[in-house]
Amino acid sequence: MLEGLSPPWICVPLPGSPTPTVPHRISVCGEGFGWAALGVCSSAELWMGNCASRQECVATEENPQVYFCCCEGNFCNERFTHLPEAGGPEVTYEPPPTAPTLLTVLAYSLLPVGGLSLIALLAFWMYRHRKPPYGHVDIHEDPGPPPPSPLVGLKPLQLLEIKARGRFGCVWKAQLMNDFVAVKIFPLQDKQSWQSEREIFSTPGMKHENLLQFIAAEKRGSSLEAELWLITAFHDKGSLTDYLKGNIITWNELCHVAETMSRGLSYLHEDVPWCRGEGHKPSIAHRDFKSKNVLLKSDLTAVLADFGLAVRFEPGKPPGDTHGQVGTRRYMAPEVLEGAINFQRDAFLRIDMYAMGLVLWELVSRCKAADGPVDEYMLPFEEEIGQHPSLEELQEVVVHKKMRPAIKDHWLKHPGLAQLCVTIEECWDHDAEARLSAGCVEERVSLIRRSVNGTTSDCLVSLVTSVTNVDLPPKESSI
Repeated sequence: MLEGLSPPWICVPLPGSPTPTVPHRISVCGEGFGWAALGVCSSAELWMGNCASRQECVATEENPQVYFCCCEGNFCNERFTHLPEAGGPEVTYEPPPTAPTLLTVLAYSLLPVGGLSLIALLAFWMYRHRKPPYGHVDIHEDPGPPPPSPLVGLKPLQLLEIKARGRFGCVWKAQLMNDFVAVKIFPLQDKQSWQSEREIFSTPGMKHENLLQFIAAEKRGSSLEAELWLITAFHDKGSLTDYLKGNIITWNELCHVAETMSRGLSYLHEDVPWCRGEGHKPSIAHRDFKSKNVLLKSDLTAVLADFGLAVRFEPGKPPGDTHGQVGTRRYMAPEVLEGAINFQRDAFLRIDMYAMGLVLWELVSRCKAADGPVDEYMLPFEEEIGQHPSLEELQEVVVHKKMRPAIKDHWLKHPGLAQLCVTIEECWDHDAEARLSAGCVEERVSLIRRSVNGTTSDCLVSLVTSVTNVDLPPKESSI
């Protein structure tokens, strides 16, 4: 009940208001005054000091528990209005966030991946350009290959098929106009090997019938996709290894391959002061001599190839990279396997001669001249330690046990093979200084062939008595 005020009362709902839980109380407060309240009011809440100037009953509270208004005039509070005063805290309407689209999701997802990829590519590019594969060879500072040979630059060259794969690249059969050529392709990281082989081919006097014919050296492509090409003569019969795998050879074929092979190595080792007007040809050690690096012409003439590890010995100049343990492990000489070589010219030439003894053994093992079975082709030491020997296994067999590939008894029953086996054993002698020179092997094979074929009388007797302690010709005296 309202205290401090006198009746009369009337109770009516305010227009537009929800049904009240307590009645609206409306009263005439003296002559010409009225008030209205919703809810329970105290006398203080009904104070009408500010009503004199109001014509309508308007409640201005924002959100009160009791709505209160007062006005001046008879029955002025019949109409009640609620108009909250402005000036409260400003309310800012923010639309709800829109759902991200698929494109936005993909963009935010791929952006970090793309950024990381770009950083990785940039780091790789900087690494390759700041740190060349071999440390002392810089791609930009190097003068690069000579201009392409006119034989290649003016004619179309078409790669046909891969013929071989090696340590430093692959070899393609290619067509240059109407001729077939071999293209050895090096990846950019093997630039040092390509450059070394190019320099060996460019040495004066390297044109020889038993050395692979060089045609051109080129750089194909640009930047990181560049390839380094060596273009040489192509020999369809392939390497001696491949030929022996699929063919048994006759006595005359064996002698022809052995003689031309030793002739090529002899010429490579030889120091020629003035070679056919081209200048000085220095002595060159192959350092990776094996049957895989001996190619065969159509008439089985041997041609030496793959000079990527070869080293030149020029008077007054350092020989370059003479790191000891290089080459193919199976063909390494004992002194190479135990890391005890002398870094002089003669030491490297004798290492080649040890490997020649193994290649000659491969030839004999596939020759049908002897009265006995011809076994399937096997690599040196394959019977003893398998196809993939470790360095430790070879050290144990070759260095400590001083074993060599087996020489079969029935080979020794053939007069020519017997003498050739003596030559083989002197090539792979454990004492490097006791090994034969390539020139001596060439002369011996020629003598043995003529003797067996009956063109020279009493040659075999002479050979047997003089084969040890042979005085080498002057050009071989370095070995």
